Amino acid sequence: MKALAAGIGVVFLSPFLLGGAAMMMATASEAAQTSSSAFQCLTDIDTDAVTEQITKILDGASGKDVHIEGLDLPEVQIPNAATIVATGISLDVPTKGQIIALATAMQESRLRNLAGGDRDSLGLFQQRPSQGWGTAQDIHDPVYASEQFYKALLKVDGWQQMTVTQAAQAVQKSGYPDAYAQWEPLATTLQKAIAATFPGVGKGDAGKDTEATPSVSGCGTTSDGSSFGPIPEGAIPKGYKIPKGTDPRARTAIVWAMQQLGTMYQWGGSCTNPRGEDPMGRCDCSSLMQQAYAHAGITLTRTTYTQVNEGKAVSPKHLQPGDLIFSRGSAARPEHVGMYLGSGLAIEAPRTGKPVRITPLKDWAILAARRVV
Repeated sequence: MKALAAGIGVVFLSPFLLGGAAMMMATASEAAQTSSSAFQCLTDIDTDAVTEQITKILDGASGKDVHIEGLDLPEVQIPNAATIVATGISLDVPTKGQIIALATAMQESRLRNLAGGDRDSLGLFQQRPSQGWGTAQDIHDPVYASEQFYKALLKVDGWQQMTVTQAAQAVQKSGYPDAYAQWEPLATTLQKAIAATFPGVGKGDAGKDTEATPSVSGCGTTSDGSSFGPIPEGAIPKGYKIPKGTDPRARTAIVWAMQQLGTMYQWGGSCTNPRGEDPMGRCDCSSLMQQAYAHAGITLTRTTYTQVNEGKAVSPKHLQPGDLIFSRGSAARPEHVGMYLGSGLAIEAPRTGKPVRITPLKDWAILAARRVV
């Protein structure tokens, strides 16, 4: 495989190297604007259609004839993405590593070889000469920049078991650690589509790939919450804020639920007076969900067994704040329910003897998820 990958590197990377000086460069102000701009997550992507569009670009078609949702400059972005993938293949980096690299470059530069950024940040990955990534001339070479990213990634202990967000952050140490997650679906599609255009690269060839741990860092779900560290029971983790763009009804439900933090669990409790003297006015898991959404004007049924049929089903990989998440038992008949808060966190009334609390998603084995707004 190494010989094959090296050959691919020569055949496919050389045109990009030769064109490196002509790559579109952005100013520092443009870089800042790019890194802070909003992006609507893409979850249902037609890989075959994207592959067809990518092939057109790699065959020399004008960007005017190519349309890929999420890429506004495909004639620039696709060659850069192809360089990242081909470099990964030549280094025997598994598919997941290539996806992490693509998602990182999408967040840092929107797959553009930027001439500036925050402080002395440069290039596809916004690497800094002052932090030992290389000279400015080195970093402006997409192949060099990709190699440096991969070398740093491969040094991260356990990176293949991390989410895309966690692995990218371990390398980049960004001030916005959750931002990489939004790019995972498009990065996954790009990797698959680009790898398919490389002759001789078959199944399992791309870095002797192994089965990657499913990531919960896709659209909506930005992490598994581990970045907050231990969370005291009944407390709001430092730095947590309800994500911007949250549905107003979900926001209302989240706020009301968080107001009950620290109140003790009561099996069968109505959650109509959680801080009152009557224990039956306290919350169990499903009554917390019911009353939180009642305050948002949405009627839910009373039990976990019935709430699992409310609203519409959503993938646990694509949660949005306010979604109900279910665990224990089975997907058809779960025994516990909580509410996703965003940033990899959930609120729950856990069990007898425990208070309403916020927990990271890493502590959940999610069997089902429902969106009720």
